[in-house]
Amino acid sequence: MSSYAARRASLIAQMQARGGGVAILPTAPEVHRNSDAEYPYRHDSTFYYLSGFVEPEAVIVLVAGKKNQSILFCREKNSEREIWEGFRHGPDNAREAFGFDAAFPIDALDAILPKLLADQPALFYALGSNSALDAQVQGWLKKVRTQSRAGITAPSSAHDVSGLLNEMRLIKDDSELAIMRRAATISAEAHARAMRMAKPGLHEYQIDAELLHEFRRHGSDFPAYTSIVATGANACVLHYRAGATVLQDGDLVLIDAGCELDSYASDITRTFPANGRFTPAQTTLYELVLAAQHAAIAAIRPGQRFMDGHDAAVRILSQGMLDTGLLDANKVGTLDDVITNGDYRHFYMHRTGHWLGMDVHDVGEYREVNDTTSEGGDKPWRILHPGMTLTVEPGIYVRPAPGIPEQYWNIGIRIEDDVAVTADGAEVMSSAAPKTIADIEAMMRNT
Repeated sequence: MSSYAARRASLIAQMQARGGGVAILPTAPEVHRNSDAEYPYRHDSTFYYLSGFVEPEAVIVLVAGKKNQSILFCREKNSEREIWEGFRHGPDNAREAFGFDAAFPIDALDAILPKLLADQPALFYALGSNSALDAQVQGWLKKVRTQSRAGITAPSSAHDVSGLLNEMRLIKDDSELAIMRRAATISAEAHARAMRMAKPGLHEYQIDAELLHEFRRHGSDFPAYTSIVATGANACVLHYRAGATVLQDGDLVLIDAGCELDSYASDITRTFPANGRFTPAQTTLYELVLAAQHAAIAAIRPGQRFMDGHDAAVRILSQGMLDTGLLDANKVGTLDDVITNGDYRHFYMHRTGHWLGMDVHDVGEYREVNDTTSEGGDKPWRILHPGMTLTVEPGIYVRPAPGIPEQYWNIGIRIEDDVAVTADGAEVMSSAAPKTIADIEAMMRNT
């Protein structure tokens, strides 16, 4: 539990630097599927980042003052409920097991929080993230204010604790990177399994089942997000879900899927032919996307900016669109014109990557929030540092339209990998997933 305790201490130190106060951090609520069942429970990422505690109905309170404290509120032991719902730590056991200074029953929040907030200079809280807790916090503050005649004061300022925690989570430590490598490896094996099992005549949902089998077989509890399994024209729908469409001979299959392992996400996309053989038109566009991804990964290293990889990919893709006739140079002009005017967005309409971590679209600012050199306009893009983790996922999506060469119609291709910024460059954590045309065709030929 030392990593979690160190993170709590780091947050308390940041609170001290801002004058001290009390931070209130809840886990995620349980969500009901219907009147008598809940969805599988998944804790709040930031709550877990600070505690390692996975039970619902829990709140962390951190006090930064003359006496620093980390306090956990959680469900009491209840042998009868444990028969139905499973093990509960209870406050006493949780305090010792998770390294808190104190722990209390969750039902004691209303009695204890006003006392902890009394005479504190500031409240550190993510207002608006939990409406039920928002109401409780207002009630606690109101109760403190009613004691003003006794000389007791309520916090006079508030800070959004999310900003501090998001910056902490943006840089992954060695233990986090180890989990993410393992998650990426499991997901890479799932993509390889999907390629081996795929053939014309199967439904998208059958391929999705192969992914889930491989995730669970290796210890993942959940997919990190709803998997995309899209064949044919469906691959041109960015957030398509696996449906009942049948894989057809000659069509491509785009799979965007990753498992969650120990609360950390992976996120991989591969595109391959249902029959195991790329057509000439598919080969042309696939090699274009792959070249764009190579250029983007090459731009990832300390000191570069977050968008440098995107800019590198856009340049390769835009030139390819001109070379293939997807864009008519007589209408759109030069490569620089295409980039400046955004004409490439007809076929590539999303960013080349995003932060990755405990959430698949992880927390952290994409621009330099503390930059004071820019006057007006946008702040500069974030400078990359070792320990940052992100996806690299260029793509191309061609829908039928007048003036577009027919051989490219309904081709959707995306290639995505999970990348960690290292001291001297980038580590592709998901490299085990077959990616070159030769490797993909060889794997599908040998099944």
